[in-house]
Amino acid sequence: MKTVLDFCLVFLTLQTPGVLSLSTHVAIIYPQDPVLRMGSNLTASCWVHPDLGVHAGSLYWTLNGQQLPPSLYRVLSPTNLSVTLAGLNASRQTSGDNLVCHNHKGHILAGSCLYVGMPPEKPVNLTCWSRNTKDLTCSWVPGGRGETNISTQYTLKYKLRWYGKEKECEDYTHAQPYSCSITRDLHLFTPYEIWVEASNQLGRATSDVITLDILDVVTTDPPSGVTVSRVGQLEDQLSVRWEAPPALKDFLFQAKYQIRYRLEDSQDWKVMDDVGNQTSCRLAGLRPGTVYFVQVRCNPVGIYGSRKAGIWSEWSHPTAASTPHSERLMSGSCDSKSSGDSNSTLRRELKQFFGWVRKHAYGCSSMSMKLYDQWRVLMQKSHKTRNQVLQGDKS
Repeated sequence: MKTVLDFCLVFLTLQTPGVLSLSTHVAIIYPQDPVLRMGSNLTASCWVHPDLGVHAGSLYWTLNGQQLPPSLYRVLSPTNLSVTLAGLNASRQTSGDNLVCHNHKGHILAGSCLYVGMPPEKPVNLTCWSRNTKDLTCSWVPGGRGETNISTQYTLKYKLRWYGKEKECEDYTHAQPYSCSITRDLHLFTPYEIWVEASNQLGRATSDVITLDILDVVTTDPPSGVTVSRVGQLEDQLSVRWEAPPALKDFLFQAKYQIRYRLEDSQDWKVMDDVGNQTSCRLAGLRPGTVYFVQVRCNPVGIYGSRKAGIWSEWSHPTAASTPHSERLMSGSCDSKSSGDSNSTLRRELKQFFGWVRKHAYGCSSMSMKLYDQWRVLMQKSHKTRNQVLQGDKS
């Protein structure tokens, strides 16, 4: 028996000298290439040309290369053999399932494609965003169970809310099968109506219409120039600095940032939400002598006077730095609202710090972060010296 090819067979012709001309069909399957709902029944007939000299009772059927049992056949005439398929399953491939009629020697006489699937359901989760106000990209999810199992076309449509002409998005991405980008003729300060239409040979469906202003869905490039460095010899701190997204430097907006960081040997990120609009931050309560990976992202708030927050950018590329080594082991927490033990330790250290300031500072103007750092370094050195003395006594 010959192997059935993966692509769909529409019809086949055979050259039989003295019987049929080259352009004449020796056999035809009806219906040809039907489109059916899942669970449907189908009766197909294979008609053989009388001049071929082949009786219908000697023929047999295959579906996707597998021979169908004779109990499904029925000889309608000497030149016509039917087969009945009940409760059809979804097509295994988008090009259709191959239903083929063979003669008794296994030669292919004719073929038909069966497209078995479902009509599309209403697309859902339609979401749009604009990269630096230069485009408008929308993505969605097929409704219901998702795939219809037959070729289904999705079309993103849009128009200006009050006076616009309906248009279709043209730039569909292959990386995301249900996504399209509008890259030209965009209008700011004007709301758009956007929706998705799904259609195939069994039906069509339309998503809900969303209304948005591009300025309300702006996202930026990730912050650039992210650097992470040590804070002197403080073994539990790192300093993070970055630059605002360059594409929005000339826009009127109030950016807010987030930082996340993790240990080198961990996949769990810790996120700092209270960074605000500053372009630097200090991570505290880290483990000494440990490599950390740090990322930053941006959200443009109130761009050009919009009353809505923008959309968070992607995270910047990870930047790595290590804290200095120390003989002490400290817990890696950056949460100001940590446990009661951490709070009591902080109160004790602050009390020691202010006592030290009274001896070394002159007036409140001298109480700076730099002075605090000097005190922390001094405390670390005294702690190391005390450990060395204790170890000497034990030996």
